[in-house]
Amino acid sequence: MPLPRPWRAPLALLVLVPVLAAAAEPFANDAWFREHREDLVGLYKNLHSHPELSFREVNTARRIAEELKKAGANVTTGVGQLGVVGVLKNGAGPIVLVRTDLDALPVAEETGIPYASQERTTDRSGKEVSVMHACGHDVHMTCLVGVARWLAEHKDRWSGTVLLIGQPAEEEAGGAKAMLDDGLYTRFPKPDYALALHVAPDHPTGTVAYTPGPAGAGETSVDVVVKGRGGHGSAPHTTADPIVLAALMVLDFQTIVSREIDPIRPAVLSVGSIHGGTKRNIIPDEVRLQLTLRAYREDVHDQLIDGIKRRASGLARVHRAPEPTVEVLESTPPMVNTPKLVARVIPALAKALGDANVKEVDPIMGAEDFGLFGRGGVPTFMFGLGTIPPERIAEAKSKGETLPSLHSSKYHPDPVPSLRTGIRAMTAAVCDLLPVKSDSETGP
Repeated sequence: MPLPRPWRAPLALLVLVPVLAAAAEPFANDAWFREHREDLVGLYKNLHSHPELSFREVNTARRIAEELKKAGANVTTGVGQLGVVGVLKNGAGPIVLVRTDLDALPVAEETGIPYASQERTTDRSGKEVSVMHACGHDVHMTCLVGVARWLAEHKDRWSGTVLLIGQPAEEEAGGAKAMLDDGLYTRFPKPDYALALHVAPDHPTGTVAYTPGPAGAGETSVDVVVKGRGGHGSAPHTTADPIVLAALMVLDFQTIVSREIDPIRPAVLSVGSIHGGTKRNIIPDEVRLQLTLRAYREDVHDQLIDGIKRRASGLARVHRAPEPTVEVLESTPPMVNTPKLVARVIPALAKALGDANVKEVDPIMGAEDFGLFGRGGVPTFMFGLGTIPPERIAEAKSKGETLPSLHSSKYHPDPVPSLRTGIRAMTAAVCDLLPVKSDSETGP
């Protein structure tokens, strides 16, 4: 039997209330993501399949520029070589920067997924290498595009300016500096806040993680050229063997952290590359070592470099070898999440994702040049994005296995829930920092 007419209108309003409430949410809700899911996941898979190395991101930068233009942003390319800047203006209000990185790593992918990268290229030394998005920058880029689309489609939810940044060469810690040195904060509006997200390989999908204050270590790259006197492998007494000397240095360098650095001051020294020799019966003239140093304090950083120089020089003298060269290359300062900005944004993330899905975590020794966007006193905040399905985490734990870390050939995020959460969280963060557009601006 039909309801009496006086009951029909109130009942209809009750049905509409949840719909209207969902429509007014200041973040990309599930209904919006479902509408855009196929296209966004397709973009992610395309980016994953076609990675490019640092300062080689020609096609990647072009694709991100195209996507931001389609979303309605005013786009400038070639900032800091290959950087992309999209500007979304929507009336008066603060300026919020949202950044993604563009580059990939010289890693041969072993995930076995259908859209795995098959790309190969030559690195700066001319060596042929495979290329893979083993650090999740493809997720970051797709989230940025999703955020741009949502903001452009929901201009009634915010007022101000959003800078959408595609940064090259994060993996070489040179891209942020290149963009800033090329006038990012003078050619474009200087932001009041800077935000970014980064995939987390050990956190479940649907969650985000954050660290107030110091969150990522400062990083310095160091090259050591171990010099010797080459000769025949059958007559080592006529040579100064740089391979033996390099092996001793690799081991002795480890005592800098264990025996010279205050144990309560975090520090890492890793030798990531060692190259020397051409044939088994030839003692070469030199061996090259590549090191990465991590620390939160400048004095600890200086201790690491001093220890490397002293040990390298001292070992060379003991073995009657020529003086080695120690070259300190690019350096990135620690990444610090501005505590006041973190405290402001976290409630918005909790509202969008649920309190249980927003967790504070300890700092890490990984390095990130996103902190450089704090130049001139700009508050910065980067949060972690869970990318591994809970069942995959549980399975690894039950087997006593370790999940693949970032930079691993086997790291692969679950794209759908990762993108859904990343876009939802970032749009919530941006809208929390920008006021709702006034009635006078939106019109009748």
